[in-house]
Amino acid sequence: MAPRTLISVTNPIERLNGEIKRRTDVVGIFPNEDAIVRLVGAILLEQNDEWAVQRARCMTLKTIAPLSDDPIVGLPAVAG
Repeated sequence: MAPRTLISVTNPIERLNGEIKRRTDVVGIFPNEDAIVRLVGAILLEQNDEWAVQRARCMTLKTIAPLSDDPIVGLPAVAG
């Protein structure tokens, strides 16, 4: 049987699943189900924070507004 080739995926869900698998493999044996939930929850929070930072960097209201076909759509006032 030929060795499997690992392909990198751009799908965020697949990347998240891969990260969960990688981190749980490092731990190996969990003492109870709560420990698994804590680890996976921490991974999900970390990934959410990374996603929020990346999205804020490239998807701002200022960059998205010109893409709207609706001339009524406006930007909310920004507190200075």
